[in-house]
Amino acid sequence: MKTLKFKLYQHKRNKFLKRSINAAGVIYNYAIALHKRYYRMWNKHLSCAKLQSHIAKLRKRKEFWQSVGSQAVQDICQRIDKAYQLFFKHHKKGVRPPNFKKVKKYKSFTLKQAGYKLLGGNRIKIGSRVYQYWNSREIEGKVKTLTIKRTPLGELFLVVVVDSIDEPGIKLTTGKIAGFDFGLKTFLTCSDGSCLEKSLLLGEPQDRVFRKIESPQFFKQSFNVIKKANRHHSRKLKGSSNRERARKNLARAHEDIANRRSDWFWKLALSLTNRFDVLCFETLNLKGMKRLWGRKVSDLALRDFLDILEWQALKKGKLVVYIDQWYPSSKTCSCCGHVLETLDLSVREWRCPSCQSVNGRDENAAKNIQAVGASTVSLGDVRQSQTAIAV
Repeated sequence: MKTLKFKLYQHKRNKFLKRSINAAGVIYNYAIALHKRYYRMWNKHLSCAKLQSHIAKLRKRKEFWQSVGSQAVQDICQRIDKAYQLFFKHHKKGVRPPNFKKVKKYKSFTLKQAGYKLLGGNRIKIGSRVYQYWNSREIEGKVKTLTIKRTPLGELFLVVVVDSIDEPGIKLTTGKIAGFDFGLKTFLTCSDGSCLEKSLLLGEPQDRVFRKIESPQFFKQSFNVIKKANRHHSRKLKGSSNRERARKNLARAHEDIANRRSDWFWKLALSLTNRFDVLCFETLNLKGMKRLWGRKVSDLALRDFLDILEWQALKKGKLVVYIDQWYPSSKTCSCCGHVLETLDLSVREWRCPSCQSVNGRDENAAKNIQAVGASTVSLGDVRQSQTAIAV
């Protein structure tokens, strides 16, 4: 599957799509309320088929609900049912059931087989109206779903999921493998000393190479801007046009941070996949790290970067390998394999009692992650079987 995203032209007819998104939010909240009432009365889970049948009858009597296509209503019921199934399966792990959402904050609705038609060029028919979008690339492959998504600024996007016609295999070109250790002070520490050109990220001379990849920490850079916009928003009278204007300014500031971070992630992933064939990472409990260090872990956004890296690796036929999070990468000496009993987080450098080598905490962990990743996947086996351990 491949996802393509296009921005719709601003036009007065877009109000009909926004009205459909609001109607989808109303149907979603009604379905949640129905689930809660059904469970309270019968102590049973309401099946997806019964919910779809009930809402289909109600749509015939409620004109506002008819602005949402039947395909979109079915998708809402299926997503709610899937969320409840996950809750019943993993509720002991802290997974919560789906809850009500504000209609103004409801984001999207999805159409599957019907309700839309691509007219060629940059035109698309949704329902009975034709809309135009920024056609930045050709839609190749069979369209599976089409989602109309609304941003906090009120802009509309088309999100098209297609069956990709590409069939990438494993294409190993450089023969290099590297391990990467994630840290709070240093975004990534590479086991290979010549992992990147600084000029790509920091504007320094091309002949300089480095082992550590520092994160710009975009939220920290723009913290004063966010703080000021948030203060202006909170001081405005609720329901006033000034408050709505302040809300959009705040949303615009957050969107700018997200766009800059995403741009940096794509450039970094492109450079890493060009230089290495196999990239090894340690599986981390990011939710637990957020509870300990809060906003800083969210600002670094490792999971978002790994998603982008996996996509780039899949397109180029490279491998992304994950090792067990319980492997003592920091406490194991990369020279002789000696494992320390304890190692405090404040200790950034330690001497091995066995071989007397001095190990930097992050560099040592990156080398161990590379060694374990290399032992997990063999380059010769990959060329023959063309299977990836984790992508």
